[in-house]
Amino acid sequence: MTARQTPAPEPASEPAPAADSDAGAGLVSMTGFARDTGEAAGFTWVWEARSVNGKQLDVRPRLPSGMERLEPTVRAEAQARFKRGNVSLGLSLGRAEAVPRLRLNREVVDQVMALAREIEGIGAAPPRLDSLLSVRGVIESVDTLDETDQEALDAAILASLGRALDALARARLEEGARLAGVLGGAIDRIEALVADARASAEAQPEALRERLRQQVAEILEARAGLPEDRLAQEVAVLVAKADVREELDRLDAHIEQARGLLTEGGPVGRRLDFLCQEFNREANTLCSKAAEVALTRVGLDLKAVIDQFREQIQNIE
Repeated sequence: MTARQTPAPEPASEPAPAADSDAGAGLVSMTGFARDTGEAAGFTWVWEARSVNGKQLDVRPRLPSGMERLEPTVRAEAQARFKRGNVSLGLSLGRAEAVPRLRLNREVVDQVMALAREIEGIGAAPPRLDSLLSVRGVIESVDTLDETDQEALDAAILASLGRALDALARARLEEGARLAGVLGGAIDRIEALVADARASAEAQPEALRERLRQQVAEILEARAGLPEDRLAQEVAVLVAKADVREELDRLDAHIEQARGLLTEGGPVGRRLDFLCQEFNREANTLCSKAAEVALTRVGLDLKAVIDQFREQIQNIE
């Protein structure tokens, strides 16, 4: 039987290259949806491909009964395109023809005709055609495909899967481009807050000196004759503890690295997540060293933006 199928390229002999594996291709989201339909060998089908966030790549095929043979290829095709995310691939398969296909069972016909010849040998009238066709098993419904049609059907279904997966990869890339804009804006905000923190930090020594003047006055009032060298030591310790230049320099380095990862694209989600931990560590230290209210406020704003940044990168492959 000749297979009817929608125009489609035959599936490649080797898995297609991952759509998101090339550096510079842009950020890739782990969320997306795609659909593809087709018809071949008297069957119609629909592929639905869905992807959501996941720590690893988890491919979950849902195939109709009798199509389990395709599962290894289905998994391989998805693994060739994606690095992370929970990918669900559902196949719905149905008959394209409203009227069932029938065929003549030649083995049964041969047996019936042999019996008819024996009957004719004893003087009976030959059987009529309608009587022959009414014999059970002479006409049967075609519920299974021969090997050629089955191969054609499998090839067409897998070609359709490839189109669905390619469309899903494009959807994930488009969502990644949107997220790249959001993340880039967050990095700009972090950079502006670091600049504000540096300006506030420049005013910290004077604030510390004023605070120390008050503390020294209280100490001298309580204990007259406190050695000057001891006072100098206390001042030096407080100034060293309040120095945030190192934290600000590290934040500048993290900002540069984050921008590099956003430009690099591809599967950088894990590295961005680790970088967020470093951002948060420096912001916490900044808040703990703040000696005046303005720097504390900047540190808290910085932590809020970093949390928003980290929430968004959970969607990045």
